[in-house]
Amino acid sequence: MKSRYEAVIGLEVHTQLATASKIFCPCATTFGAAPNSQTCPVCLGLPGALPVLNRKVVEFAIRAGLATHCAIAPRSIFARKNYFYPDLPKGYQISQFELPICVGGFLEIETEGGERKSIGIARIHMEEDAGKLLHPADGSGCSLVDLNRAGTPLLEIVSEPDLRSADEAVAYLRKLHQTVVYLGICDGNMEEGSFRCDANVSVRLRGETKLGTRAELKNINSFRFVKQAIEYEIERQIDLIEGGGAVVQETRLFDSAAGLTRSMRGKEEAHDYRYFPDPDLVPVLVSEAWIDTVRAELPELPDAKIERFTRSFLLSRQDAEVLAAEAALAGYFEATVSAGAGPKAAANWIMGDFIRALNDSGLPVSEAPLPPQHLAEMIRRIEDGTISGKIAKTVFQEMWESGEEADRIIEAKGLRQVTDTGAIEQAIDAIIAANPEQAAQYRAGKEKVFGFFVGQVMKATKGKANPQAVNDLLKQKLSRD
Repeated sequence: MKSRYEAVIGLEVHTQLATASKIFCPCATTFGAAPNSQTCPVCLGLPGALPVLNRKVVEFAIRAGLATHCAIAPRSIFARKNYFYPDLPKGYQISQFELPICVGGFLEIETEGGERKSIGIARIHMEEDAGKLLHPADGSGCSLVDLNRAGTPLLEIVSEPDLRSADEAVAYLRKLHQTVVYLGICDGNMEEGSFRCDANVSVRLRGETKLGTRAELKNINSFRFVKQAIEYEIERQIDLIEGGGAVVQETRLFDSAAGLTRSMRGKEEAHDYRYFPDPDLVPVLVSEAWIDTVRAELPELPDAKIERFTRSFLLSRQDAEVLAAEAALAGYFEATVSAGAGPKAAANWIMGDFIRALNDSGLPVSEAPLPPQHLAEMIRRIEDGTISGKIAKTVFQEMWESGEEADRIIEAKGLRQVTDTGAIEQAIDAIIAANPEQAAQYRAGKEKVFGFFVGQVMKATKGKANPQAVNDLLKQKLSRD
């Protein structure tokens, strides 16, 4: 029954910009400062205080627009969005309405079926954030207002209703998150509210073209919660319609503990906010020369980086996607290759031991105690036969813990691989002589016993014997009667 319906989803993503100061005043935007310590007459909305636009905010908006294939408006206007809430000191929010700075873009995502799908971006506009209400758990029943966040610059990135499932919504959100972090315009910290979204969700019978009545799910700040909230809301709306009811246009909150959405208020329309141009701010004029300058400074974005990694380094697309997922990780990989490591070996070590060590240490790539030059040196020692892949695991751990170079650790710990076939032969002869029963089993066709002999030789040589030499010599000697 439910398969008769399809979901129609659009996302409104609020991206907090990584500027040092607020959008209309010089107050700091540092997260976690003492309440109301980062405020001034402008962001407090005091009478007579006038806003002055932060040029960096406009530059960041242009970056976002170019990266998402939007048209950059040569002239855009700030408007006042009027509503009353305790953490909105002026009684209105400065935003953009009729003339936003960016329009008509798109992002490509990969669907569950592995297909590429283009998701339209209707608009990107600049605005200021509101403050924050705090609700003490001391039983006082009061609420406190922290206005540090008031005036923090935001981009609101509004998608077209092109998404058809919770999985598609998460894929789009992840791609957008990756893009703004790559651009350096947002730190992407969802726990601190730097990247959060509202989801507009409706359902309709498959084949219908008319949109259903939508509910807006407010301020969801994790990918997992976005998926859960949308899936719940789709089920709720279908059940409501099938039961003879009607979906009401409203704003709902997602209760992550209960795993459901709850009605918050009736959904406002644009006219409810009484938008009008802000008389204190002149129009924003963006020249072609400015756009060209910003375009020239754009970093290589993930899709282009993935294509280059597969083409130049002959990596699989899956490996390239892992390495390009984070700009810092991609940079670490390229630095390792530039220092002399083979691309495939560098990719394997970074995707394996390096990422595992980062996760265990709780460190970002930028704070890894292992420079890419040291990793490259270790990989070269594997390639030239100085150490085996197994010994390299020990060397890697020592490098991570001490910060020392691979060569110093190899010499200090006596980890050089034994390549002297005479010494290996002696060990093999002794082990075969000590284990005649297993040797007879191997010669009788029980090939699994071969692993026993390899293990014994490696044990006797303390793991330093060249594995290939061990395998070759063992086969020669065990084949003799």
